[in-house]
Amino acid sequence: MERKKALTELRPITEDNFLDAFALRLAPGQERFVSHPIRSLAQAYVYREQCQPFGIYADGNMVGYLMVIYDHDVPEYDIWHMMIDAAAQGRGYGAAALDLALRYIGTKPFGDSDRVALTCNRENAIARKLYESRGFRPTGVEDDDEIELALTLG
Repeated sequence: MERKKALTELRPITEDNFLDAFALRLAPGQERFVSHPIRSLAQAYVYREQCQPFGIYADGNMVGYLMVIYDHDVPEYDIWHMMIDAAAQGRGYGAAALDLALRYIGTKPFGDSDRVALTCNRENAIARKLYESRGFRPTGVEDDDEIELALTLG
């Protein structure tokens, strides 16, 4: 039987869906790779003039989370805290969400930069493979167990 591909979309986190983000869970051992959405949403509040947190939805259900933030100092867009719920991993939602986030960043919602950066735990081979498949490359910047990867849109 052929499996139907789920429609994946990004929806802004609002008062209507933030509790769904809090219910997301990582697979065992992944806690060291990404912060829980509770922490991320606190950061989104602090940086609310330059960021947008999103729920990742598949067929109407939240299956993950990510945040896009603009760093005026560099300038660049950053993708923070991308995660897919443990029960929804391995179905392509992360790849689809990353593509949607890059498309959103391409509209330059907070500033005029084509540079997109993110960090990845050096032991998170699955995430790194995904990021590199979309054109992200290591910049040489490292912080403890995190490496920075970046790409230029266009």
